[in-house]
Amino acid sequence: MADFSLLAVAAEHGAAAAAHGAEHAEPMAFGFVTPGMWVALAMSVLIGIMVWKKVPTLITSGLDSSIAQIRKQLDEAKALRAEAEALRQEYADKIAGAEKDAATMLEHARHEADAIVAKAEADTTTMIARREKMAEDKIAGAERAAVGELRAQAAEAATSAARSLIAAGHGAKADKALVDEAIAGL
Repeated sequence: MADFSLLAVAAEHGAAAAAHGAEHAEPMAFGFVTPGMWVALAMSVLIGIMVWKKVPTLITSGLDSSIAQIRKQLDEAKALRAEAEALRQEYADKIAGAEKDAATMLEHARHEADAIVAKAEADTTTMIARREKMAEDKIAGAERAAVGELRAQAAEAATSAARSLIAAGHGAKADKALVDEAIAGL
């Protein structure tokens, strides 16, 4: 509570001074050192100690090492990018080559398929001709066999007819006359 009473007295004293137009007196040490001078002196001593301990050199060397690391990382990134671009170009070339090879293979397959179809057509035509020839030969053979069989049947029929005619029209007397005639002709 004592603190509140002191603050209240100070506030009244400040209000009274402001009311009377009195200026506030600034504190001084040794009669000439003001608070601003103390701050300036402290800052000068702090800066002097920092210079004496080579803090700016440490800060700049730290920044320089950071800059060097960043440059190194940038150079590595540039190298990686160049490598990636080279790989991308290589794969693009491989893809283009593969597409070209695929087109060539497709064209070759088409030519082979056309050749196979043409050969199959030629073989089919040859086979049909061969089968027709075989069928014609079989038919001709069957015709020859049929003609031969007909000839044999005709010869047998003629023989049988001749036998029956000879048996009917010739007897032992007629045969004797024929034999005698044949002998005389010799």
